Amino acid sequence: MRVLDGANLAVDAATVADRIEAGTVVVADHDNRIVGALVAVPRHETGAHVEAVAVRRRRRGQGIGSRLVGAATIRWRPLTANFDPGVKPFYDGLGFDCERRGERYRGILG
Repeated sequence: MRVLDGANLAVDAATVADRIEAGTVVVADHDNRIVGALVAVPRHETGAHVEAVAVRRRRRGQGIGSRLVGAATIRWRPLTANFDPGVKPFYDGLGFDCERRGERYRGILG
């Protein structure tokens, strides 16, 4: 939760606990310390929707978020996400097909 809270993401502890129990949280660790997390919710039979991706501030820009999404795409396809314009380049770089929806974007990686 500290990683997610540090990224100011709107996902609460109860949701994260539910996702952990469901097996839809992917974490990145370094020296047995969580440095990043991806929280997803299953969609359809094989796909999932990314609710949150977060990396510790000091570890950003090192490819951790990209590796988290990569691990998620191995488990789930298609993978979808809703996100703010500021992180659109991140999703574009991962190959998501992005479309604007109001003030946010929706991306899909098939």
